[in-house]
Amino acid sequence: MLRLALRTLRMRKGGFLATFVAAFLGAVIVSACGGLMETGIRADAPPQRLAAAPIVVAGQQEIRLPKHDPAEGKLKTEAVALPERVRLDPALADRIRATPGVSIVVSDVTVPVVLAGSQALGHAWDSAALTPYTLTAGHAPGDGEVVVPAGQAKPGDTIQLAAHGITARYRVAGVAAARTTTEPTVFFTAAEAERLAGNQVDDFGVFTTGDPSTVAARLNLGDGVVALTGDDRGRAEFPQADASGTDLVVLSAVSGGLSVLVALFVVASTLTLATQQRRRELALLRAIGTTPRQLRRMVLGEALVIGVLAIGAAAALGPLLGRWLFGRLTDAGVVPEAVLFRQGWLPMTVAAGATLLAVVVAALVAARRVSRIRPTEALAEATVERRWLTPLRFVVAVLCFGGGTALSIVTIAVMTGPVAASTAGPAVMLWAIGVAAISPGVTKLMAILLHGPVRLFSGVIGWLALANTRTAATRVSGAVTPIVLAVGIATANIYLQTTQQAVSQQTFTEDLRADAVVAAPAGVSPELLQRVQQTPGVAAASEYVTSTAFVTTPYDESQDEDGQPALGLTAEGAAQTTSAPVAAGSVGALIGDTVALPETVAAELHRSVDDPVTLRLGDGHEVTVRVVAVVAQPVGFEKLLFPAALLAAHTTAGLSPQVLVRAEPGVDQARLTASLAEATAGWPVSVGDRASLLAAHASGDEVGAWVNYLMIGMIIGYTVIAVVNTLVMATARRRREFGLQRLGGFTRTQVLRMASVEGGLIAVIGVLLGTVVAAGAIVPFCLVTTGSVLPIGPVGVYVAVVAIAAVLALFASLVPAWVATRTRPVTAVALGE
Repeated sequence: MLRLALRTLRMRKGGFLATFVAAFLGAVIVSACGGLMETGIRADAPPQRLAAAPIVVAGQQEIRLPKHDPAEGKLKTEAVALPERVRLDPALADRIRATPGVSIVVSDVTVPVVLAGSQALGHAWDSAALTPYTLTAGHAPGDGEVVVPAGQAKPGDTIQLAAHGITARYRVAGVAAARTTTEPTVFFTAAEAERLAGNQVDDFGVFTTGDPSTVAARLNLGDGVVALTGDDRGRAEFPQADASGTDLVVLSAVSGGLSVLVALFVVASTLTLATQQRRRELALLRAIGTTPRQLRRMVLGEALVIGVLAIGAAAALGPLLGRWLFGRLTDAGVVPEAVLFRQGWLPMTVAAGATLLAVVVAALVAARRVSRIRPTEALAEATVERRWLTPLRFVVAVLCFGGGTALSIVTIAVMTGPVAASTAGPAVMLWAIGVAAISPGVTKLMAILLHGPVRLFSGVIGWLALANTRTAATRVSGAVTPIVLAVGIATANIYLQTTQQAVSQQTFTEDLRADAVVAAPAGVSPELLQRVQQTPGVAAASEYVTSTAFVTTPYDESQDEDGQPALGLTAEGAAQTTSAPVAAGSVGALIGDTVALPETVAAELHRSVDDPVTLRLGDGHEVTVRVVAVVAQPVGFEKLLFPAALLAAHTTAGLSPQVLVRAEPGVDQARLTASLAEATAGWPVSVGDRASLLAAHASGDEVGAWVNYLMIGMIIGYTVIAVVNTLVMATARRRREFGLQRLGGFTRTQVLRMASVEGGLIAVIGVLLGTVVAAGAIVPFCLVTTGSVLPIGPVGVYVAVVAIAAVLALFASLVPAWVATRTRPVTAVALGE
């Protein structure tokens, strides 16, 4: 049967090519997503500035939080990544030096610096050996001196630097360069760097006299400290690599899983249609004695040959697509540039397995109906479509509709705020799969419902198109299903994203009472804050710090691995720069180790004013704070409010990056920003108005939206190709039918008009069903987030989706019909299919 399968493929190039394209694109996309997942799992970021040190000792960038209430006696915990750099005690250097095999220990600190208006990083000159840097001019820095990168200044010059909120003038002692890093770096003396870093160490570079791995195993570092060797040293230099790797794993897993489902349906739809178009041929084989098993083996053999060829072609292009996608994510800032793209043999193996599974399942489903008919009914079965609702389709439809309904109920009854998208998203695929399972029947029903409008606008031609659609509902549904997938996935995901962005921006806008912002890349010092507060026209000013906190006591059942968003504010300006209503206590008491809890969090923790709460801040530091206020915040957008000094000290920067400013009554934004610019002249800061604050928040949301659009766009592009693929194949195989119609009196123009009406019907049915699929996810989500059944977003998005579906359906129906009708009618009938 394999030999026969190979021969039939040679004679069925159209169906072969269509199935090959569907399987090939599915394998390419799954392989690319697998490469992104492998990259995220590895999170390889080879060291650059720390490349010369064989061992790097750094803080462990994760903590373990209880998964269950400790009061219940359960000890299960989960690892949680920390968003801020974990710093070390300088005294740890003595313990490291005492380890046998250690020759030199170099303390490394990092300080944000503003040099000549651009951002750089400051380090101690001692740590230049960790790269290593070499002097190209001048000498090592002394008191009041610095070493700068090439092109910034020359030895002997005097420059102004801002570091850790302090602006000072330094003499340039020398110029240094390194081959392994392009990061602008300024070197201070060890004492100056230690003072600017607040007497904390980022990491230690350890040089050894023996094997680094052996020496690293001997180090007695204590809890929360790790010794890194090889490429793992890059994790100390780029702690954000692990967090971005986790995000990349989640992103690729969701996109890859969605791709597998889409590929399964597209391949099944294409292969089923190709098999149905050969029912006469397969029926004849049954009539001459071919057994059902032999027929299934032949169809399966054909599918396996196509799948293997598709996998072979995809093996080369999958990594290329993965690398291109990774480049786009890097350009968008989702993944640090230091992370390397890695794709080994495993992603392609998974893609090959998923593709073969889709092909085999599709082949078995396609061959099942034809192989089960009796030989005496073979020819009759080949000419008339009968049963379309099989037990398998019925079970799949019931399960998917049940699952989609359950997710919708959970979205409305349980979910709150943006997290509602976590259940709304999967509901799209469940609704789509359910509709696809019963698409022949739904297609026939939709054709009946559209009978009146179609006849009204297209007359007899429309009647014939409707008759063709109803009698060949199974064939037509093969073209409708990809349109349903494309319209449903595109509409749902785009409007879920735009609604979520709009709600987030609206919430931020309503909470923001500030009229201007003073941004300080080198950090906000007390002197700068005081100058801003004393500027004419300023009613209040507050530092503004964002980070994350993890509640440890009491146990927070609602807290996930992302922790609780945290916001640091200055007590005297907090109430006037943010508008969260205070339900109890006062945000003016945010001084020292205190916190203001949102009402929902306070209720979850059973805490009120003056109660203690123990939590870990973004760098893992544990602190017990006193609740001084309970504030009302929108559900889903809650933030813990801390004193800015407390929260900023446990961020990577170490200081607040900006100051929010509220104008006095009667002072407009233009006058306020002008006053602030004049008051901060000479300081390394920038002044912006309220619009710049809103734009900055919107741009942060746009990064996540861009990533979502990129991955969804890739999948939709695949389904669009599948639409064209399926329609071209379905229309091109109707040459005999078109020939008979022309012999019966139809002109070529009338046949083409009929084909265009059929294409329009396919587009309308696909768009309507796709809209229903999208609504199954959008409506519950919008009810939770906005209280309306309609999403927030431009109507043009939906119009564009509908227009693209219509153009594709018409183009893919008319062009093959035009080609098929070029042959003389008698010749077309004689040649048959």
